Amino acid sequence: MKVVLGGTFSHLHKGHKTLLKKAFEIGDHVIIGLTSNEMCSEKHGEIEDYNTRRKKLYNYLKNISKNTEYQIVKIEDEIGVSLQKDIDAIIVSPETRPNAEKINKKRIQLNRKPLKIIEIPIQKAENGKPISSTRIRKGEIDTEGNIQK
Repeated sequence: MKVVLGGTFSHLHKGHKTLLKKAFEIGDHVIIGLTSNEMCSEKHGEIEDYNTRRKKLYNYLKNISKNTEYQIVKIEDEIGVSLQKDIDAIIVSPETRPNAEKINKKRIQLNRKPLKIIEIPIQKAENGKPISSTRIRKGEIDTEGNIQK
């Protein structure tokens, strides 16, 4: 199965890792759309630059990719590479599910089969609130969801 997922992956955290692990668990080919610096310019707080984020992703993927083919591609919009004909599924969080539904509408308009949407639950920090890059950038939590004192 060929799967796709996308994101900024700035301050690679437990939630990102859960998405990536699921992609490699079910996919025999994984495409990771990594947002360009320009696409990140509207986000709040300090975002790591594209090359830093890409390098950190590659380093993490060495541990989980095993024999699965994968590629990291730069994306400039929310659709990214998800319109490719041979993709079967998309891995999302509840936060990004609406974008997957938008992608499927576009795929149907193009006479392509809709992607199977596989939703991973939000990962929670030790205080029960969602782990997010924004909270990490603010110094509230670390990448594993531990509260910063």
